[in-house]
Amino acid sequence: MKRLLSLHGLYFLAFLIIAGRLFFLQVVNHPYYAAKSKEQYLVTRPIAAMRASVYDRFGTPLAVSTPTSLVIADDHQITNPAKEARAMSGLVGVPVKALTKMLGDNQGYQVVTSSLTLAQGAVVARSNFHGIIVRTGSQRTYPSGDLAESLLGRVNSTGSGTTGLEYEYQSLLAGMPGAEREFLGPTGLVLPGTYPQVVSSATPGVGVELTLDSTLQFYLEQVLANQLRAVGGITAQAVVMDVKTGQILADASLVNTKTNPGKLGPVPAWGRTVGAPGIEQTINNLPFTQAYEPGSVFKAVTFSAALAAGTITPNTPFTVPGAVTVGTRVFHDAEVHGLEHLTATQILALSSNIGTYEVGKTIGENQILAAVEHLGFGQLTAVNYPGETAGLLVNAANWYNADQVALPIGQVDAVPAIQVLDAYNAIANNGVFVEPTLVRGYVEPNGKIKPAAPSNSREALTPAVAQTMNKMLQKVVLAGTGTNAIIPGYQVAGKTGTATIPEPGADRLLTGQYNASFVGFAPANNPTLSMIVVVERPQTAIFGGTVAAPVFQRVMSYALHKYNIPSNGVMVKPLAGAASQASDIT
Repeated sequence: MKRLLSLHGLYFLAFLIIAGRLFFLQVVNHPYYAAKSKEQYLVTRPIAAMRASVYDRFGTPLAVSTPTSLVIADDHQITNPAKEARAMSGLVGVPVKALTKMLGDNQGYQVVTSSLTLAQGAVVARSNFHGIIVRTGSQRTYPSGDLAESLLGRVNSTGSGTTGLEYEYQSLLAGMPGAEREFLGPTGLVLPGTYPQVVSSATPGVGVELTLDSTLQFYLEQVLANQLRAVGGITAQAVVMDVKTGQILADASLVNTKTNPGKLGPVPAWGRTVGAPGIEQTINNLPFTQAYEPGSVFKAVTFSAALAAGTITPNTPFTVPGAVTVGTRVFHDAEVHGLEHLTATQILALSSNIGTYEVGKTIGENQILAAVEHLGFGQLTAVNYPGETAGLLVNAANWYNADQVALPIGQVDAVPAIQVLDAYNAIANNGVFVEPTLVRGYVEPNGKIKPAAPSNSREALTPAVAQTMNKMLQKVVLAGTGTNAIIPGYQVAGKTGTATIPEPGADRLLTGQYNASFVGFAPANNPTLSMIVVVERPQTAIFGGTVAAPVFQRVMSYALHKYNIPSNGVMVKPLAGAASQASDIT
């Protein structure tokens, strides 16, 4: 009897222990285990914000995100793929055969389509297909096609900017994602009979209104593409800027895929032709990301520094030999000549290398180096464009004797085209250096536009020096190497360049290879627009005055008329005895 009572006692004790444990599990610890249970199925997922648009200066959309419906299948839940495919095919725009394969692949998670409109997605959702759910997504489109593609950049499959301005303004354009909670099965799809619960709503992105004029951008791309193809060059780049504000009105960056890039290697491109066969938009925007030795267009730095120091005037006479030896290098002018007697203005108009060296000697190393820095070379712009280069500059610590000639004529230093344009823009702007900008304003989700802050500016040259340089650069166009930049009815100031190219990894130049350039502004009597054109390694002609100046002439003429900039009515013609365009090789 005692054994029986003891056994019952043990049973009763075990019951109490189990009951107590159950009490703690189901009553005391219920919230904890309920939460743990939910964690296995209740998942918080982000709600993507609608990516904002990018516009040109007149409100023309350049990049737009359109809401779409994403149709997803959990084929583990689909028992009759063929039957469901036949019923759903017309709604999702996928052929029955292909859809049957999707629904029967037994992958668990299958994206059927991501491009339905919201209305089409709603129809699919209301049809209650077994194992099918519909989510909201978006699709990035570019209404103007490939226009300004090298500048704008593109987004990846997840909708995030990967290049260009899409990358630079990613956080602004993307907005802030929201969050929702839902019960998901092992395959990641919503459990039947449950519905998502919004925890926080997504905040749409802020749009960007660029300074670009899409019409001018298109015209620039077409003219530049046709010239690049005609001369057989490797790349071509050009930028048009508003002199007073620094706003970039057009920016083109192209590559010729039909020309062998040689030792410098291929230039990455988007793979779509622009305006001419084989001419494509580059992935990297070259005016900001590619540094090159600018050659003769750099001579304006030397002349402006000498004018600022008071060591020359436009009429200062110089005796110019045909060649000089400095350090271990022999320098010469592009065309063979004996001893010449030239004024400073004539030296600039003729683009004499030795004459420019003589001008540089009047101020010396330190003042030239200071002038280079003061005009913005070697410094990133305020644009802060993705991949932008500051360039590579010689300085006092790595100065060689030969740099006394090389630097004043545009060798040694390697700079991006935007910095060259900035320097000439300062001359055009009465000596005021204004930072370039690509953004005109920001478009809030409610449609209101918040103007961007004006570009920072500073005095780089005195008004007197800038005005004198302006007049000297006009002579380059009228009587020098830049006559192909003449625009009837307008005064034009500018400079040509035909620059040698160093061979990578070798202490020599690429034989017969040059960068042809022209940079200038108009109307020179009241500067409004500035522009640079650089064509890399043209083949049929090599000179800046022959290759780049005509592009400047056509595009600048178009822009002046487009913006109704008054003509002075003078039919400008080259002056008698104008210099040979071949004389500006450095």
